[in-house]
Amino acid sequence: MHPYDHADAMFTAYEPGDARPPRRNRRPVVIAVGALLALLLVPVAVDRFAAARVESRTAEAFQEGMRTPSAPEVHVRGFPVLTQLASGTLRHVDITAHDIPASDATGPLPVSELSLRLKELRKSDDDTEALARSATATALLSYPDLSDALGPAISRGTRPDQVRARVLLPTGDAITVATTVSVLSGNRIAFRDFQVTGGLLPEVGRVALGTVFERPIQLRNIPQGLRLRSVTATQSGLIARLSGESVTFRSDSAQRDDSVRGDSSYGNV
Repeated sequence: MHPYDHADAMFTAYEPGDARPPRRNRRPVVIAVGALLALLLVPVAVDRFAAARVESRTAEAFQEGMRTPSAPEVHVRGFPVLTQLASGTLRHVDITAHDIPASDATGPLPVSELSLRLKELRKSDDDTEALARSATATALLSYPDLSDALGPAISRGTRPDQVRARVLLPTGDAITVATTVSVLSGNRIAFRDFQVTGGLLPEVGRVALGTVFERPIQLRNIPQGLRLRSVTATQSGLIARLSGESVTFRSDSAQRDDSVRGDSSYGNV
């Protein structure tokens, strides 16, 4: 063999050519990643299921107690919910209810929308009450409902603390008056200092109108423990802002028991 041929054979023997490193088995890695994802996702899914369950039951209880035509929107905030359920206290619960009916036949004023922000909500041992350590709320009182409760047609005034009332006189003429809204103790809304802003009001009509606005409207169909803090006239109606501590929600059966005992301080909650 020629010397160069021998060298070429040796070079060819050590040449890498098409040789590839052995393929690693990635299956254990995939299995490990899948197991890790399962460990992370399964508890989250279970917690979300528990949250949905408690939200649904809270909505049903609230609808029963407040006698609303539809279940409210309930959102339990904070993760995990399972630990909150185990402790017996939900840290933060938001509830938005619509069309809460009036409870007092002598002064019917339903609440078009009630938005509640509850802190540390827990139920009683006999399941007849739920107690929040503190709560804030906003209630919308629509102008049509205010008109039904007061008599004259109520609309928004020119200031945040003012509403207008349109009154039809026996002569067929119409007048417009403006009155301020303010907060009184006992969760009452007062109408004061009404002034004629359009038309002529005879003295007898002025006396009659003063009688209409003389009596404050009391909010009865709200949870016990909430206190009216402010009231503002908006485009949609009056916005009442409330807050309080030890705010109590009662079941419908507990309310009926109170009604039998003559306890009318709670309203229809």
